[in-house]
Amino acid sequence: MKARDAIWTVVDFESTGAVRGHADEPWQVGMVELKAGRVTGRYHESYLRVAAARPFNPYAPGRHAEIRHVLAAAPPVAELWPVWRPWLEGRPLAAHNIGTERKFLTRAAPLHELGPWIDTLRIARRVRPDLEGHALADVCEALGLVPRAREFCPGREWHDALFDAFASALVLEASLALPGWEDVSVEALAQGLR
Repeated sequence: MKARDAIWTVVDFESTGAVRGHADEPWQVGMVELKAGRVTGRYHESYLRVAAARPFNPYAPGRHAEIRHVLAAAPPVAELWPVWRPWLEGRPLAAHNIGTERKFLTRAAPLHELGPWIDTLRIARRVRPDLEGHALADVCEALGLVPRAREFCPGREWHDALFDAFASALVLEASLALPGWEDVSVEALAQGLR
């Protein structure tokens, strides 16, 4: 299937980070739809339950410290699966540096085969090999995508799951709009355009 013809879900999680005695766990998710090669503006976001006493890695980014009471009352991942399912099943999934997102979704739905997975970090390295770094913020700045990300998520910034999901979706959109990418398939993107 051509990548421009697919309905995509671009995912981002913010997490606690690993702390001795505690596995890394998600505290926020953002999901953004891309259809016909364009970000539609349709999205899902949620905070995820994290026990009030659970320590966060002191280097974990995001505004988790100021909303710990909200996270303690948020729904657990298992309760959100019925909401997530239509966003995730039967669609190609994308994220910037997919390891974290794939890990958390595999943990949330171990009996479901999700994907194919497309890494916008790998795409950015292909599209802009001239950049010194390919962190999501650097790529979006270089491609001029930051204003659009802010339009989709007013008042939000980097390391907010929804903002980062929109930013990743905009990287994918910009890449799919490039000349010569008209016939790029989802499979080619999943294989890193080899």
